[in-house]
Amino acid sequence: MSWYLDNVYELNKESPYTFYLPSTEVLDQLEVGDSVKLIFTTEEADHDGFRGERMWVEITHINGTEFVGKLENEPHRLQLKRGDEIPFKIENICDTEYEDPQSSDWDFYFDTLVTVSDDVLDKREFNFLLRDEPHGEGDSGWSVLSGYEEDEFLGDAENFQVVSIGVILNIDDSVLEFIQEPPLCAYERDDEGEFYRIEDYDWESYLNG
Repeated sequence: MSWYLDNVYELNKESPYTFYLPSTEVLDQLEVGDSVKLIFTTEEADHDGFRGERMWVEITHINGTEFVGKLENEPHRLQLKRGDEIPFKIENICDTEYEDPQSSDWDFYFDTLVTVSDDVLDKREFNFLLRDEPHGEGDSGWSVLSGYEEDEFLGDAENFQVVSIGVILNIDDSVLEFIQEPPLCAYERDDEGEFYRIEDYDWESYLNG
């Protein structure tokens, strides 16, 4: 099963708020003997969808942004074995052993939860958000809708999922301008694509509905 090392910067471009990148401060600390995590990806998906493994590699040589290391894990399916020599570059490193001073930003993206309709995830578009009081650990109180949902759709809880806020920010991060606004609040996208606050939102009907 042939494989290659993923470029983490390209993966981060695709999902900038849910794919963690080690900070430059952390990468600059790396030295021989440290362990880093790489993403070994197969050229083709296996019959069950398997596309590779994330594994640790101990650095044995550094030349600028190019590295050589030895594999520390025993692969499950890839034609590799523990101790194999792995050449790689800085753009292949998805994690390190060091504590990242910028990790608190990622904690917010990963740990803050929102309720989102399946229509948003299907269309990768949302046009309406409202923030109720939070319910449960991690819940932000935000609900996110595409604006195209019919009443029957909205009435079925199976059409909604709880996801990290990073999933929504990957679609449109302009909401960062107001995402910290306290409940109760509602926002809608206008004809020019900008969000505005709905000052006369009918909260009484929403809360008692």
